[in-house]
Amino acid sequence: MIPVALTIAGSDPSGGAGLQADLKIFHQFGVYGQAVATLLTVQNTLGVQRVETLPAELVIDQLSALLEDFPPNAAKTGALGSAEIVQALASAAERFGFPLVVDPVMLSKGGAALGTMNLRALIPHAALITPNLSEAAALSGFPVDSVSDMRRAAAALHDLGARAVLVKGGHLEGEQAIDVLLYEGRYSEFPAPRIETPHTHGTGCAYSAAITALLACGLVLPKAVERAKAFVTAAIRTNPGLGLGAGPLNHWA
Repeated sequence: MIPVALTIAGSDPSGGAGLQADLKIFHQFGVYGQAVATLLTVQNTLGVQRVETLPAELVIDQLSALLEDFPPNAAKTGALGSAEIVQALASAAERFGFPLVVDPVMLSKGGAALGTMNLRALIPHAALITPNLSEAAALSGFPVDSVSDMRRAAAALHDLGARAVLVKGGHLEGEQAIDVLLYEGRYSEFPAPRIETPHTHGTGCAYSAAITALLACGLVLPKAVERAKAFVTAAIRTNPGLGLGAGPLNHWA
């Protein structure tokens, strides 16, 4: 049977992030993609002009329809948009028989709020949570400005119930972009050369989608993170140069 992965996320009409990007990356890894929409945006590479969040009941109805037919082997969340959706999804996740990757999207690349609600209700149901530095700071309650802070934040989020935590250090200064994984009580670091480019729209979506696809294929988490990190680094390096602002990655990397 072909592996199946599910994204529960917002729509990005530019295709660089959100469920559109997730589906493309699932396909790139040979995984059949499902999608539950949580919100609609009006955006392009120059920024987000409008966000309309769907009713929580509609989100759960989409999810229920998939789960009763052919459930995924792994799932991920992106922008959820409202506290009601977070709570409803947390209740539904209690019955998930597959790993859930939580990408705690709070702001778009252009700085627009995409659901700054408290995501802590969902954390105990996460096989992995993948915050960037600002998201890790918001969820842990203290500044995250160094690799040692990233380790401390990972421990704090693990204490909130996440089985594993990947803190992404792409916004740290330095020649290396270092991510920190806390998994089964051990820390691992995943460095990659920093690439100077404005074309990084959807990086977090691509990273979490690649991890989700690889988990759906049966890889253990550290190996899935390692391969996903290599994919995202190549996707940034070979970006297609589209758009007038923060353009998308190369989803065919």
